[in-house]
Amino acid sequence: MFAHVPPIVNKNGAARERQDESEVAMKRVLVLAYGAISYAIFLGVFVYTIGFVGGFCTPTTLDAVLDDPSPWTIARSALVNLALVAAFGLQHSVMARPAFKRRLTRWIPRPIERSTYVLATNLVLGLLLWQWQPMGGIVWHVEAHWLRVVLWCLFAGGWLAVLVTTCLINHFDLFGLRQVWLYFRGRPYTPIPFVTPGPYRLVRHPLYLGWLTAFWCTPTMTVGHLVFASAMSVYILMAIRWEERDLLTFHRAYAQYRQRVPMLIPRWPVRRNRSVQEQTALGPESTRSVGPMHAASTPHEGSIRGTSTI
Repeated sequence: MFAHVPPIVNKNGAARERQDESEVAMKRVLVLAYGAISYAIFLGVFVYTIGFVGGFCTPTTLDAVLDDPSPWTIARSALVNLALVAAFGLQHSVMARPAFKRRLTRWIPRPIERSTYVLATNLVLGLLLWQWQPMGGIVWHVEAHWLRVVLWCLFAGGWLAVLVTTCLINHFDLFGLRQVWLYFRGRPYTPIPFVTPGPYRLVRHPLYLGWLTAFWCTPTMTVGHLVFASAMSVYILMAIRWEERDLLTFHRAYAQYRQRVPMLIPRWPVRRNRSVQEQTALGPESTRSVGPMHAASTPHEGSIRGTSTI
């Protein structure tokens, strides 16, 4: 009979394996925390932006009074404000381009690419909210009570449309939480399928339509508010062109969708959309990440950009 020989255990290998598992677990926790913090900052910036544009409950607003209404002061304020909007637009669009995302994910883990986009958007938008310069002057002021009520309702409806639209796309994917949660659970990321729910059957960019409504519907339009709304409107129209160019490059189905559905103004009567192609899943490269304005894997405005979601 041979004596029993106990198996040889590589203690160093077992210890290294436990260490690797611990590092992976820690990395998943950090990724999840990073995404959660980015999203929490977005919520704060989003709520502040509502007050900033509406002129209530925030230390800074678009309608702040200008102490020195000299031509030089107004010109300097206009240049600063336009530079802030340009910085926001540059960050928001450059970071949404597929080529930039490919380079970015060489340096950071792919699951936090969207959260990084959202965080950068929050920081740039926060700078705009902080450094916006008063310009003074009244462009229009509505006196009729009923019309003021209508404009405030449209203002609130615009912000509500922005929020609801992100939920229709997939709110948590748009702002990076779904990506970090799947990574935390050890599950692979799967792109969101291309669907056209609710308002997407009326216009191709209901999210942008919500932003435009919120920016322009006000009973008191100051010069500063007009500059902000005009500059943001120009940027939105430019962003739509860039995003749709990417969508047409990567997805043939979007060309047919664009032919049937108007960009921002609904067509009446509405033609029923029966296309089967709009139920086809789209690959992640064209949309990842995309919109506080904030950042989804669907061929909608939020999916290419993000945030802003705007």
